[in-house]
Amino acid sequence: MRFLAAFDKFKDALSAGDVCRVAREKLEFSLPNVRVSESPLTDGGEGFCDILTGAAGGRFSSHIVAGPLGKPVEARIGYVDLGLLSPEVRELASLPSVGEVAVLEMASAAGLEQVEMSMRDLWSASTFGVGELILHAAKEGAAAILLGIGGSATNDLGIGALRALGLRFFDSEDAEIENACPSEWPRVARLSGELPELPLLRIACDVDNPLLGSSGATASYGPQKGLLAEDVLRMDSEMRRMAFMLSDKFEVHKDMLVVPGTGAAGGIGFGLGVACGGCFVQGFSLVAAWLKLEEEINEAEVVLTGEGRFDSTSLRGKGPGKVLELAHRAGRPVFVLAGSVSEEARREVRKAFPSVFFHPIGRSELSLEENLSRFEEFFEQTLQNLVEEKEWTKQ
Repeated sequence: MRFLAAFDKFKDALSAGDVCRVAREKLEFSLPNVRVSESPLTDGGEGFCDILTGAAGGRFSSHIVAGPLGKPVEARIGYVDLGLLSPEVRELASLPSVGEVAVLEMASAAGLEQVEMSMRDLWSASTFGVGELILHAAKEGAAAILLGIGGSATNDLGIGALRALGLRFFDSEDAEIENACPSEWPRVARLSGELPELPLLRIACDVDNPLLGSSGATASYGPQKGLLAEDVLRMDSEMRRMAFMLSDKFEVHKDMLVVPGTGAAGGIGFGLGVACGGCFVQGFSLVAAWLKLEEEINEAEVVLTGEGRFDSTSLRGKGPGKVLELAHRAGRPVFVLAGSVSEEARREVRKAFPSVFFHPIGRSELSLEENLSRFEEFFEQTLQNLVEEKEWTKQ
């Protein structure tokens, strides 16, 4: 039999690549004459660099950059020969055909998982390290940069990244503000400095939030990054003022504020778009083409997918939900192994995809901490139960 393991990460437990590997090893051990392909998924967050670069046979370079709260972290850049990418991938991201594309992952330099819960503070968090990575990629001769912006710990409009690239900030007395994080924004009176010439910049993102307002960056994602509810309106107001200042500095029309996606990852796409000409690309469409996911599904007889929690958001642009769509189109059964599954998602899937079957991994009688610590054990047991239930050993 031919299986495809196409899992997203299980947050705080295993990476997408590790989950796919465990699934392959378990199936190969349990079943005779089985062939299991691995296709780890990424939404632009953790794993984006490693998964895409590894799939294309690229190379890596490592750099020490500033983390979200200033502490040094090690982050990797992947380099992929553009000639090895399919014409479809290059067209989706409007990439050149010659040279190398640098694959960057925002989460490696400004990721939420890098900050302990008790330390999360959007007023102090910065994307400075992301700008450092962009500079490294430019200095190393990349023809284009592909930046995945999932999993951010920041809400700084990309101003930290722009500061790393050379933008300077001054107060009303013309004193330079060295760390222009959101807590310092009320002091900013003017912007100065020129940015270096950069390669083409493409920003992988599936979130469609605008920058400001009730569905913007601050209101939608601020609280989960540690922002107090009573601070949401104040930060959104400061973000508006800084967005206007950036638009004026780089002579960009303020219509950019309502462009879908500018509210993703604390507005970094807005800042890099205004100042560096960065353009959004549909993240999962690009990843699916890059990984040849549709081809992999068509070649499989059984598809396995899942993530930490499968809920309604999984069906709106996230990897496992897209796997269900592609498998339905190909007429392939899909088994969703997820830490937990919401009833709303079950109902939606039951109506749209009759050949999808859910197998929750978590144990409801145990705490979240114990479920996470024993995740691999429970995942393997769930997979073993599935093998026995479906009697694949007799096929």
